[in-house]
Amino acid sequence: MKKLILAAAGGAALGLVTTIQVAGPLVAQDVQDSGSVYEQLDLFGDIFERIRTDYVQDVDDKELIEAAINGMLTSLDPHSSYMSAEDAAKMRVSTRGEFGGLGIEVTQEEGWVKVVSPMDGTPAEAAGILAGDFITAVDGESVMGLTLDEAVNLMRGPVGAEIIITVVREGEVEPFDVSIIRDTIKLTAVRSRTEGSAVVLRVTTFNEQTFPNLSEGIDEQVEAAGGIDNVDGFILDLRNNPGGLLNQAVFVSDAFLDAGEIVSTRGRDAADGDRFNATAGDLAQGKPIVVLINGGSASASEIVAGALQDHRRAIVVGTNSFGKGSVQTVIPLSSDGAMRLTTARYYTPSGRSIQALGISPDIIVEQPRPQPADEDTEENAGNTRSEASLRGALDNDSLTEDEIRQIEEDRARAAAAAELREDDYQLAYAIDILKGLNALGPMAQASE
Repeated sequence: MKKLILAAAGGAALGLVTTIQVAGPLVAQDVQDSGSVYEQLDLFGDIFERIRTDYVQDVDDKELIEAAINGMLTSLDPHSSYMSAEDAAKMRVSTRGEFGGLGIEVTQEEGWVKVVSPMDGTPAEAAGILAGDFITAVDGESVMGLTLDEAVNLMRGPVGAEIIITVVREGEVEPFDVSIIRDTIKLTAVRSRTEGSAVVLRVTTFNEQTFPNLSEGIDEQVEAAGGIDNVDGFILDLRNNPGGLLNQAVFVSDAFLDAGEIVSTRGRDAADGDRFNATAGDLAQGKPIVVLINGGSASASEIVAGALQDHRRAIVVGTNSFGKGSVQTVIPLSSDGAMRLTTARYYTPSGRSIQALGISPDIIVEQPRPQPADEDTEENAGNTRSEASLRGALDNDSLTEDEIRQIEEDRARAAAAAELREDDYQLAYAIDILKGLNALGPMAQASE
C-alpha cells in the first residue's frame, strides 16, 4: 500500500515521500490482552447502538463512525487524524500544487466571492477578469450563502471544460456572463524579487511546485541583476510557512548545500529510520544567505532552517520557530479516505530534535508592532542640517559627474531601505546583514 510521509504544522496537508510497505498479519501474543480488546470493542458497539436509538435526534451512522475514528487518532497527538474522502482529495490538491481551474485568487465579501487578482497567464486573465470583480453565480448557480471553499470547488473542475461565471463589476450597469475554459493552474509556492542588491525568495508552502519555483526565481533575479556579481546575497523568507512536503524541504536545502546530511528521521523501530544527504551544486553560487523565521515557521520550514544553520551556510534571523519535529504518514483507506499517523521524528544534521523547542535564530530580531505616527517627528524629519545646506558652502569639485550620480544612487537605495524598515523590519535587517557581509569581501565570508 502506498503511503505518504508528511512534515508540516498540524492541520495543514504536508510533507511527502512515497514508500512501499507490506503489512503482515497481526498475531495475538497475549490471549488475556486480546480478550480485553474485544470487550472494549463490544463496549463501543453498545454505545454506538444506544446513540442510534436513543439520541434526541437522528444521527448519520457514517459520521458517527468517522468521529470515533478521528477521536482515536487525535488522542495520540495533535497531528494524527482521520481524513474523509473529501478531505483526502483536498490534501492531494494542496500537496500537488496544481489543479484544473480558472486562475483567480478570491476572497469573500458580504456573502459574495470577490476577485483579489487574476493570476498571470491563466484563463481568468485571458477572459478579462479584473481585480475587484464580484462573482455572483457559477453555471447559473448562485454563490450567495455558500462558504468560500464551496464556491471555489464550483469553479474547479476538469481541464478543458467550459464554465460560465456571472460577474458584477463597478461601472457596469448590469451583471454579465463570462465563458472560461478551465486549464491546469499551478500555485506559486515561491515569489522572488530583488530589494536593493539582495534577492528575496518568499517561500509560502512546500508543495510540488516549491523547488521548481525557487530555481526559476533565482535564475530570473540573477539575470535581471546583470549577473551573480551584482547580487549581495539571498534571503530565504520562511516566516509563517506551516510546512509541506518533506521531499521539497530536502530539495530546497540541497539547493544551497554541496554535501552533508540535510535531515534524518527515526521511527519506533530503528530500521525504519532514513537519512537525506545533499548533492553537489549550489544555486546561490557561494553567495551569503540569510534565512528568516518566526513562530509560524513549522516542520518543513524548520528542516530547511536547521540544515542551513547546522552547516553554517546561512545566518538564521527572526524569532524562535514553531517546534514541530514529527513526521506524519498518510495511509490511504478503502473508503477513499485516509489516516494521518505520526510515525517518526526528524533530526537536524547535528542530531538535534526540535520537537517542542523549535529552531533558535542566530540573531533574534522581533518584528515591531506599528506605532502611531508622530506629526512633530514627521515635520522635523526633512529639516536636518548639513554642510551643503549652509549659505555660501564650498562645492565639492573633486568628484566627476559619474561619481556624484553613483553617490546619489547609493543614497536613494539607502532611503528605500529605510522605508522598508517601516514596513518589514526583519526583512530590512536581513538585507543589512547581506550588505555588511558583501562589504567585507569574499575572504571574510570564506573564513566564517
